[in-house]
Amino acid sequence: MSFQQGLSGLNAAAKSLDVIGNNIANASTVGFKGSTTQFADVYANALNGAGGMTAGIGVKTAAIAQQFTQGNVEASANPLDIAINGAGFFRIEQAGVTQYSRNGQFSLDKEGFIVNAQGAKLTGYGLGANGLLAAGTAVPLKIDSSDQPPKVTSEMQIQLQLDSRTQPPKKTEFDPADPDTYNKQVPMSVYDTLGNSHTLSTFYVKSPTGDGTWNVYAAKDGTEIGALDAIGKAQTDPAAVTSRTAWDTASKVVPPVAANLASTIATYATDAANAVVAGAGNLASADNLAEVRAAAATAAAVPGATPVQIDAAIAGALKMQPKSIGTLKFDTNGALNLASTGTAGRFNIDIPIVPSTGAELNLPVEIDFAGTTQYGTTTSEKFLAQDGYRPGSLQRFSTGADGSILGQYSNGQTKVLGQVVLANFTNPNGLQPLGNNAWAESTNSGIPLMGTAGTGGLGVLQASATEASSVDLTAELVNMITAQRVYQANAQTIKTQDSVLQTLVNLR
Repeated sequence: MSFQQGLSGLNAAAKSLDVIGNNIANASTVGFKGSTTQFADVYANALNGAGGMTAGIGVKTAAIAQQFTQGNVEASANPLDIAINGAGFFRIEQAGVTQYSRNGQFSLDKEGFIVNAQGAKLTGYGLGANGLLAAGTAVPLKIDSSDQPPKVTSEMQIQLQLDSRTQPPKKTEFDPADPDTYNKQVPMSVYDTLGNSHTLSTFYVKSPTGDGTWNVYAAKDGTEIGALDAIGKAQTDPAAVTSRTAWDTASKVVPPVAANLASTIATYATDAANAVVAGAGNLASADNLAEVRAAAATAAAVPGATPVQIDAAIAGALKMQPKSIGTLKFDTNGALNLASTGTAGRFNIDIPIVPSTGAELNLPVEIDFAGTTQYGTTTSEKFLAQDGYRPGSLQRFSTGADGSILGQYSNGQTKVLGQVVLANFTNPNGLQPLGNNAWAESTNSGIPLMGTAGTGGLGVLQASATEASSVDLTAELVNMITAQRVYQANAQTIKTQDSVLQTLVNLR
């Protein structure tokens, strides 16, 4: 027995206690992976011959291996916290240096980048110039907090169940203000180029012909589409444009010249009505010009009256024939006959819109009635949708299981703001520890294998959660007792060897 054996045992036991102590110290460190100490025995061999009779000269520390086992996933109050459930590492960058981590405690810096406590930026796929995810090279993820612009309505989907037992309405001439002239009204919000909301109502009138068809009408903000078309023609007619400009100028004179104002209002009303008669041909008669002038004068007398309000008054006073936007036809089984209904069940209409700029425009909208049925049951709405929305501001965002960062806006819309990517290694134990819950790539680990969560063997992500330390505190305490006993036993071998040598020294 030699001092060397006991000394190597003391060193090994001390190293084991160091590792155990580090594990225990990091029992509450998010994303920490515990380590184990691996030992190897030591033999002194001769240059020639076998060494089967040697006792060995002790022990050495072969390696300190981190155990990349899964830690418990625990809920967090921070929506930016992300836990990895399964294989993989977050890819982070700091000062141009790429690192890898399992610690998903993140926050936003002043520039909007997602960073950890050390300021390292989380990387992933950002948005391209088209506003869509740009998969490719991982870049630092930045949350775009700018407002979402409005989207003009261009498509609507309406699926109805129309009662085949319904009788035609009591009155034959459609009027959106008179419920006795239609069987069903379906209002929906649509949005113009500035994000202003308008109510587009479609009306369904059972045809009196007895063939089971339904005539469809539309009104924007309570004004029938035909009347809006008429006033649109009036506003673009050269004579009406001239008289409207004169009226608008006269109305801004302070104080306004009553005679001039009344005259220009009457001129504009007349020109508007004449333009409708000539351009649309849908006036019931041309003998209601007096009513048109009176309506225009009444609207103009309201303090702060705008050209749009005068136009609406003229449109209301014009005796228009209602304009059907299409007819729904059904087969004997109650299904919509796409071959004879519009263009494969789709109606195209132009909705006259006057934004706050005062420049009128037409809002082209396609209404898809595919899926509408006519059975012997109560009329009901099955599905309603449209693709426009008003502008919105970013309210919150969350991370999906695949790493997609989804922004939620005040207008009810959602948008992908980026996607977190994960990295994995052929040999994670070969990673170089850097501290601060980070590792670096090394020749032993192999190159990083990049991908999105849930693909290629990578784990999935859980938002508002963190991965706890993988340290089993109970097991570490038991290991510490064992290492302590080993240390004491090795110290005892040194003490015994010293006693033996002392005995030899005392021989006479």
